Amino acid sequence: MKQNLILLALLATTLSATAQLKPRPDAFPPETEPIANKAVTMATTVAEMAAWDRYPTYDVYVEMMQGWAADYPDLCRLDTIGTSVEGRLILALDILGHRDWDIARPEFFYTSTIHGDEVTGYVLMLRLIDTLLTSYGQSQRLTDLMNETHIFINPLANPDGTYRRGNHTVQGSTRNNANNVDLNRTFPDPFASPATKTLQPENQAMVDYAGRHRFNVSANLHGGAEVLNYPWDSFTSGTRPHPETAWWKDVCKRFVDTCRMESRSYMTDVTQSGYIAGGDWYVIPGGRQDYMNYYHNCLELTMEISTTKTLDASQLPVYWRYLKAALINYIGEAHTAPNYVGINEGEATVARAFPNPTEDRVAVSGLEGGSTAELYDMQGRRIGSYRVDNALVVIDLQSLPRGLYLLRSGKASVKICKR
Repeated sequence: MKQNLILLALLATTLSATAQLKPRPDAFPPETEPIANKAVTMATTVAEMAAWDRYPTYDVYVEMMQGWAADYPDLCRLDTIGTSVEGRLILALDILGHRDWDIARPEFFYTSTIHGDEVTGYVLMLRLIDTLLTSYGQSQRLTDLMNETHIFINPLANPDGTYRRGNHTVQGSTRNNANNVDLNRTFPDPFASPATKTLQPENQAMVDYAGRHRFNVSANLHGGAEVLNYPWDSFTSGTRPHPETAWWKDVCKRFVDTCRMESRSYMTDVTQSGYIAGGDWYVIPGGRQDYMNYYHNCLELTMEISTTKTLDASQLPVYWRYLKAALINYIGEAHTAPNYVGINEGEATVARAFPNPTEDRVAVSGLEGGSTAELYDMQGRRIGSYRVDNALVVIDLQSLPRGLYLLRSGKASVKICKR
């Protein structure tokens, strides 16, 4: 009897701890934040963004992105990912120090404000772009980071939601796009049946953009809480843990510890650790995080960076102080990622798969000629065995389901994404 009572008490404690988790803003009907007491100060010129304590009008935002491309033509290019329902531009800045082509250089992607009223990340991404570009040649660390990493930054993924009341203000911004659709519910869902659905223009543009690149690490910035949310979103960690959970926990801990050097109380409103598996917080279907991880072999993290979705503009520099070092360090995680194809254990062999992701066949180079390459699924089951001729093997994946696979040959290994 006593043992039963102890078990019941432990169960109650566990349930209570779970119930006390702060509701995930991405999972519930959103509440419009009161704006009467906020200074949602707008910058109507680029010069007024100098102190980074204002939100840009839409026109100022576009001018800033175009200005960087014009002022730093050797370091960056302006990409148009697509257009929104109402015709606003979805932009990204392509940043790279050395433009010499290198297939082994990892591609990293930051994107923010897929929910239009979660605008802290919007301004922080603009400031990050400025910091990187103005530091090239001045800071050895940031210069090396830009030389060794192909960086893409999309500050505003949902411009119609952010500028719902017009291009002159973010006051009254809304979560959804102009069709009143939550863009973080309508990505192709690898775990749903059917996985395909009609995509919103903003989602289709992002899907196409990811398909044109080979991002291996990314992050999607949100607001409404302060916590790092790693995959999967579609399952609890007990039901289906992500295969790279150990890496995710290490990365999240480094990120949170760096932020807490500036504020010990930062990222404590959901968990004391500052991070959690998405499904353990709340299960969400059709999210971008699971789409990128599953279909593009891209390790994407959701960053909830401010409890208030639309900060008082005077607080933007404060959050930049909290996050600056961690956001920069996270770019460097593209070189620690398990799916990064690099030199294995000090050996000179570098295995590369191309095209990757693929819809049918994939060629893998850099393997030892005459060796045997073995293909495994993410559950560790061997799918096939292939003879390597002249350091190259070509594998036909047409009969296999979409997902991630691991090809091993000796000490070399490479992840392959079938989409």
